[in-house]
Amino acid sequence: MTTILIKNAKTVNNELIDIYIVNNKIKEVAAKIDIDANQTIDLKGMSYVSAGWIDSHVHCNAELPLYYDSPDEIGYKKGVTTVVDAGSNGILNIEKFLDNVSICKTNVYALLNISESGIVRQDELSDLNNIKPEWIKKMIQKHADKIIGLKARMSASVVGDNDIEPLKLAKNIQKDNHNLPLMVHIGSAPPSLEAILELLDKGDIVTHCFNGKKNGIVSSQNEIKDFVKKAYNKGIIFDIGHGTDSFNFKVAEIAIKDHINATTISTDIYHKNRLNGPVHDMATTLEKLIAVGYDLGNVIDKITTFPAEVLHLANKGKLEAEYDADITIFDVVNKKDILIDSNGNIKETTIKIVPKKVLIGGIVYDL
Repeated sequence: MTTILIKNAKTVNNELIDIYIVNNKIKEVAAKIDIDANQTIDLKGMSYVSAGWIDSHVHCNAELPLYYDSPDEIGYKKGVTTVVDAGSNGILNIEKFLDNVSICKTNVYALLNISESGIVRQDELSDLNNIKPEWIKKMIQKHADKIIGLKARMSASVVGDNDIEPLKLAKNIQKDNHNLPLMVHIGSAPPSLEAILELLDKGDIVTHCFNGKKNGIVSSQNEIKDFVKKAYNKGIIFDIGHGTDSFNFKVAEIAIKDHINATTISTDIYHKNRLNGPVHDMATTLEKLIAVGYDLGNVIDKITTFPAEVLHLANKGKLEAEYDADITIFDVVNKKDILIDSNGNIKETTIKIVPKKVLIGGIVYDL
């Protein structure tokens, strides 16, 4: 039996707690725990602790030609204990992907692209023959522990002349697979954002919610479009999905003023926007959300509790007894820096979030 005691850890509410871990599970969380453990990590009230960070939109199939990376480069090395590959893979390549990532330290799950090829080219939904519902169902049943949802990219460069039709098929596939979570990428029209949101139901996920495109959530009068408010109030999940071209400071600020808040924060990270920006990592993405008006506790909830709930990740996302021992330890320091959104806009910040350690399944990794 392996036991770990984390002492004097600071929560985002500035409360001091101890966490006792047995093997791969959290056994107890309390203000003070006096027990002998194989390993003690005393944070001395200096570092913050949270449930392990979850990045619910990444691209981490290292063998693909367009959007690729290593799960561990964007995962535990960046303070993220769980990543969800969002549609890189379809039925033709998902099994090899799952086999390849099984050796990674980071927890890896997948949203299955409704196109059989995944994203090996930009227009994977331009031919509806690439969508094979029966094969999708069989693959989901075979890998139910790792395929936790579906992904449909609904923008002009992806769907070609098919407009909204791929999304109609995606919704049918979703209903035929026990209403698995469905993430929908939004971008340039067609299809129109209004047509997309009209088809979605409570619990469906719209990623790239704060992009700065004409087909986005903000009107030419710099107001949230009425149909967007209707969709938000219906319970459609708004996800950041920062990416190379999909997060705009001004849009985020307009949304906050109109009480439109992202439910989940994800990076849409892959090798290029990790190395060259504007994404870099989850911590930088959190700093950007704080810069537009979110607070620390709020952003941490959006990468722990909320994505776990939205994607039905049982036993993840909370610092509670019987939950997985996935934990992120991080510092928040006062340091001036420049943040850049996807459109080259700049904000200054004095808040720097620095991951220091992670635990994944009770195994400690120093960063």
